[in-house]
Amino acid sequence: MRIGQFTDSFLPVVDGVGRVVASYAQTLGGMGHEVVVCAPGANMGETRALPYRVAPYGAMRMPGRLPYRVGFPGLDMRFARQMRGTPLDIVHVHAPFMAGRAGVALAKRRGLPVVGSFHSKYYDDFAQVLKVEALARAGVRMVAGFYNACDEVWAVSEASGETLREYGYRGRVTVMPNGTDARALDESVLPEVAARYGLRPGEPVLLYVGQLNWKKNIRRILQAVKLLSEAGIRARLVLAGQGPHRGEIEREARSLGIAPALTFAGHITGTRELDGLYALASLLVFPSLYDNAPMVVREAAAMRTPAVVLAGSSVAEIVEDRINGLACEDTAAGVAGAIRWGLAEPERLAALGLAASRSIPVPWRAILGEALERYEALIRARGNAPFR
Repeated sequence: MRIGQFTDSFLPVVDGVGRVVASYAQTLGGMGHEVVVCAPGANMGETRALPYRVAPYGAMRMPGRLPYRVGFPGLDMRFARQMRGTPLDIVHVHAPFMAGRAGVALAKRRGLPVVGSFHSKYYDDFAQVLKVEALARAGVRMVAGFYNACDEVWAVSEASGETLREYGYRGRVTVMPNGTDARALDESVLPEVAARYGLRPGEPVLLYVGQLNWKKNIRRILQAVKLLSEAGIRARLVLAGQGPHRGEIEREARSLGIAPALTFAGHITGTRELDGLYALASLLVFPSLYDNAPMVVREAAAMRTPAVVLAGSSVAEIVEDRINGLACEDTAAGVAGAIRWGLAEPERLAALGLAASRSIPVPWRAILGEALERYEALIRARGNAPFR
């Protein structure tokens, strides 16, 4: 099958959507399918060894939104020539912006089916950037209209499908969750990671991985660490990632008096190093209400590290409280209480981590086997036979 994946975020940016698209391309390519990823141009390094092709289009850095780039596929003649010479059976778009619209336009010209994946709660992004609720509401109506133009819409969780319906989408939503491939930990990396981030033996490590953006509810983590400190519970908080609010987070930590317990790990691109950080962490603390199906909870589980999430959130769909992780209320006391319960007994924490590793990660090949069935059904509904 010949599959076009269109995305506004891709490697070397390692946010959730970019990594999902990379996993789709890597896995489908490894299964013998022809995959082309259409993404904003960036320095990916050597790509010839990859089991898929990258078709970059012109892009520029987004001020204040590093490491993201905004691209203009409709204005890039070189990209247009690449795509004219690229046969496709189906188009899969992963966002309702430049890349997604280019993918839908190409599919309409060629009479191809389009799958649209809904990954993010765009209202939060619009509200943060535009500052006016009416404009944010108009933005999500645009999002709903985009997905109405797709032949089939996939959401990464039940809750994210409900969010899309709240935006005004009235069609059918298929839940297509994200996967995580099992991999062995390279234990030789552990002393390197511990030394790099100042992690001391016996000191509990609380880890957050993601954008340094208030919309991720990072303030709740800082408040919880403050409460733990006041209760005499010392722990190292490691924030891995980058984003527009790092400076504000540092100032907040200083005002709470917890700055000495805080480590900024920066933007980690290497799987080996990130796996080591997961493995050294006592808990992944991820109280986001913004994320739909974050990869980080699954990746931490693969390294036997359980997560603290908010009860009722999209993230909590895969977490059973005190079985394979911890789910708590969205308060500083709730997050601190869950952390305290988890850290109280090492054996109990280890049992949570083992249960997480056995129940949360699902191999990408299993997920994409179902995706391929849906692709083929859509292609055949158009009266075409998929290339094999």
